[in-house]
Amino acid sequence: MVNHPNHPPPSVLRALLTHEASGGLVLMASAAIALVVANSPASAVYEAALGRYVFGLSVLHWINDALMALFFVLVGLEIKRELLDGHLSLWSHRILPGLAALGGMIAPALVYVAVNASSPATLRGWSIPAATDIAFSLGVLAILGSRVPVQIKVFLTALAIIDDLGAIVIIALFYGGDLSPVMLLLAGLTLAVLIALNRLGVMRLAVYVPLGFLLWYFVLKSGIHATVAGVLFALAVPLQRSPGHPDDVHSPLHRLEHALHPWVAFLVLPVFGFANAGVSIAGLGLADLLQPVTVGCMLGLFLGKQIGVFGSIWLAVRLGAALRPAGTSWRQLYGMSLLCGIGFTMSLFIGLLAFGESGAEQDQTKIGVLLGSLLSAFAGWMVLRIGAKPSEPDRAKASLTITGR
Repeated sequence: MVNHPNHPPPSVLRALLTHEASGGLVLMASAAIALVVANSPASAVYEAALGRYVFGLSVLHWINDALMALFFVLVGLEIKRELLDGHLSLWSHRILPGLAALGGMIAPALVYVAVNASSPATLRGWSIPAATDIAFSLGVLAILGSRVPVQIKVFLTALAIIDDLGAIVIIALFYGGDLSPVMLLLAGLTLAVLIALNRLGVMRLAVYVPLGFLLWYFVLKSGIHATVAGVLFALAVPLQRSPGHPDDVHSPLHRLEHALHPWVAFLVLPVFGFANAGVSIAGLGLADLLQPVTVGCMLGLFLGKQIGVFGSIWLAVRLGAALRPAGTSWRQLYGMSLLCGIGFTMSLFIGLLAFGESGAEQDQTKIGVLLGSLLSAFAGWMVLRIGAKPSEPDRAKASLTITGR
């Protein structure tokens, strides 16, 4: 389909839906390769390469603090676009995915805390199973193809956007280090300049990008995790509007979003997955699988997510607080809720913040996240694969909560 010259191309997330979430499939492949390498004779080379220091930081640190900042810039751009000009632009469109995302964060955290209640040292990982991996989840939906109605894909996207926003807030509030007042002040001043440029109508990306790098450096040194700078920078990038077109084709936000997407989807996330999914399972026994962190992450993702997401949707619809998306059945919504238990990228990232880049708890986190995500992916795929299309009476009762454009 060729876009009219006066019409902007679709947003990245809408294009991702159209292209069947190919980035999620690449991410799956990178995670699988990491597991193979970590359990092969090349494991020593793999670990040495990630531990090598370059300009004062390890390669793994550069990946997790610098490359992933680009991922968070893209997340921030998508959050801003969808809130102002997308599926979440109206409050009526935000209610059901918002409640589902909230339940999908609270329930997994409670499951993790319940499992780790007798192990105070590991409670710091309470938010690990609270996140949903949108790329992985959409990748599973891509495999199902036309078996899944587009309303499910749109709803999952909206839910995951709000989920990402919650994860960002959690990272900012609970996973900082020793704060540096000077660097915080400099970061605040840089952000103020970015906001002022936005307010003054400056539309040149060349002005914003250097300040974005400066903001990242100050946040990195401030004690707040550096990736938060990516989101703050994204929210300051202007969303230009023109008559008849809410998002102009020349919008700085639009141009930056589409410039970043292929790099994030096909480089940043696969590199992150390859660098962080590698865990040795040699000699792995039942005792290792029953460690509180492993069980908490696995059950939090597999049980907590489906309970929190589907329970919130069911309760909101039954109480009349929201309407079920048209063209969907309860079975399909349950299958989607299962897919929300795929927490790969963000869960592993929060695990790094909670337990560091190495150690027993980090390995347990990886095993728990991988098992919980795999269980959720397989169960969600099975439910959606056999999910019947809703009957006509169901269609009559349901109303489209989120409308794709």
